Amino acid sequence: MSVHIAAKPGDIAETVLLPGDPLRAKFIAESFLQDAECYNNVRGMMGFTGVYKDQKISVQGSGMGMPSMAIYVNELITSYGVKKIIRVGSCGSLQEYVHPRDIIIAMSASTDSAMNATRLQPGAVFAPTASYALLEASVSAARTLDIPVHVGSIFSSDTFYHDDPDTWKLWQKYGLLGVEMEAAQLYSLGAKHGIDTLALLTVSDSLVTHKELSSEERQTGFHDMMRVALETIRPK
Repeated sequence: MSVHIAAKPGDIAETVLLPGDPLRAKFIAESFLQDAECYNNVRGMMGFTGVYKDQKISVQGSGMGMPSMAIYVNELITSYGVKKIIRVGSCGSLQEYVHPRDIIIAMSASTDSAMNATRLQPGAVFAPTASYALLEASVSAARTLDIPVHVGSIFSSDTFYHDDPDTWKLWQKYGLLGVEMEAAQLYSLGAKHGIDTLALLTVSDSLVTHKELSSEERQTGFHDMMRVALETIRPK
């Protein structure tokens, strides 16, 4: 067991789906996996392992923000030998043509976080990107399932409530599709440890049109994203 995960060796699969909300982790396990068993409830951050089409898969809540998510990702990799992690989360849309319920496959993640500031030599800026193998597989899975997706860059912010409410307009100007709070650090840790990482995001609200989903819809209504995620990691 690690500091924040109470699983025993072998309890966690090499492939993990990573929602921020632990209740979404429970919903995913109960709705999509067979024979799912809970291996963790430390601090209420539930984790489950089950089977999808004969493949062992785990789903682990990670909390909100890069610091919280980084704790779980580090422990999943270093203590449990996880090799693939797909974030299945929500985001806000930055573009008028990206609507609530749309799915974004995040190719890269710009950020205002300082967590990468010391990773490389002084003055260098690390560019967090998805693993191409998972990116390609997810696009292929979406096409096969006939589920439309947006593929492009997003912004991972350290701040949910910005002092300047128009901060997002600069991110929009540079063509970023959405804003969330985790992917940049997930991609950075994937690069550091040599594992595959990807963020699949369902748009929960639009900063442009102000349309949004309810909290219940955010927790249980992301079926298309989950279908894409599971088919992305299913052995072909």
